Amino acid sequence: MNDILILIYGNPIAETIRENEILFPWIESLHVLAVTLVIGSIALVDLRLIGIRALNRPISSISKELLPITWMAFLVAAVTGALLFTSNALSYSQNFHFLGKMILLGLAGVNMMCFQFIIGKNIDSWNHYQQLPTSARLSGAISLALWVSIIFFGRWIGFTLEPVLAVS
Repeated sequence: MNDILILIYGNPIAETIRENEILFPWIESLHVLAVTLVIGSIALVDLRLIGIRALNRPISSISKELLPITWMAFLVAAVTGALLFTSNALSYSQNFHFLGKMILLGLAGVNMMCFQFIIGKNIDSWNHYQQLPTSARLSGAISLALWVSIIFFGRWIGFTLEPVLAVS
């Protein structure tokens, strides 16, 4: 595994990001903005699922309106996150908060898949309900908790990341 991380760390893109003093902050800024859009759009859907906001709007229309924004922002966040990772792959791979963030992202993905393919497969039939089924409310609450936790873990990465020297 270390060999792969060393290859990632040593690639020209990673070197450019490390050696250019303004590139990392620009990529990180784009990453933060994209993550903000991801979480903001997801939170709007989750708050409707939970039954806190937009109770007079059909959940299916809220979801359909926000899904393109969520996916586009997630794509930007994933690409910028991968670029940031390459710049210091060994250190990130050994950082508790980075690993925690990745695990939480995986769990958020599992929660989303469960909602899309099991819980919310009949979402259109809920449009006239203000209070959605318990499983939908629970999925929304879990999603919101996971994304808030992802933000906390992500913020701590920068404060806890220690340099690890690449050993060939």
